[in-house]
Amino acid sequence: MKLGFIGTGNMATAMMGGIIKNQIVPAEEIIGADLSAPGREKAKANLGIHVTEKNTDVVEKAEVIVLSVKPQFYEDVICEIRDGITENQMIITIAPGKTLAWLEEKFGKPVKIVRTMPNTPAMVGEGMTAACRNTYVTEEDMDRAVALLKGFGRVEIVPERLMDAVVSTSGSSPAYVFMLIEAMGDAAVSGGMPRQQAYQFAAQAVLGSAKMVLETGKHPGELKDMVCSPAGTTIEAVRVLEERGFKSAVFEAMKVCEEMSRNM
Repeated sequence: MKLGFIGTGNMATAMMGGIIKNQIVPAEEIIGADLSAPGREKAKANLGIHVTEKNTDVVEKAEVIVLSVKPQFYEDVICEIRDGITENQMIITIAPGKTLAWLEEKFGKPVKIVRTMPNTPAMVGEGMTAACRNTYVTEEDMDRAVALLKGFGRVEIVPERLMDAVVSTSGSSPAYVFMLIEAMGDAAVSGGMPRQQAYQFAAQAVLGSAKMVLETGKHPGELKDMVCSPAGTTIEAVRVLEERGFKSAVFEAMKVCEEMSRNM
């Protein structure tokens, strides 16, 4: 096996699905461990991967191992698998707040570790993942890890000191955007638009706006000004958003999120 996942939940499924779809690693060379029988069977049925109840089976069979369990279970899982990890295997983590130093301490021996922070848009192949590595990971190892991560979206290599900012900027931000789309939908419904149509209009507007930022390279403020005609409807809406502290609310929410990640 080339690739193993400990945990086959939503994020792991999204990652595996993208990796398989983009032919980076075939399903028959992926193994996933899950204590939950329904979780295992769902992953096997939907993805065609090998599954097991035992985390140690993944360690025995996979060259690259993704720890895709919730952060509170990391220590227990590492204690269970660390004796079986060899110097040639590579660990990829996806948990916020678990630093390379913390991970190395828990493994208690030299282990190749790539710390990452993906996000839920990976489920539709539009993820944004940050990655950093410890000193045991070579350039070749990192290239291999990045190739896997690109299977479900964009990847940026960042210094570890930025990982908590990454959590608030891309890891958690889909929730903020969903709240925005929900609010836009509610307002559209109050204006007479059917709800499903309202969400379609709002979501497509957000998607298109994001693509404009990524593809034009223009500053978001410049793009905003392009929409705001003198004495028009948009500038009045922007005025109310500024008056109600829209940007400040987002800013403060992200700083709280960043601090929470730092203290996990």
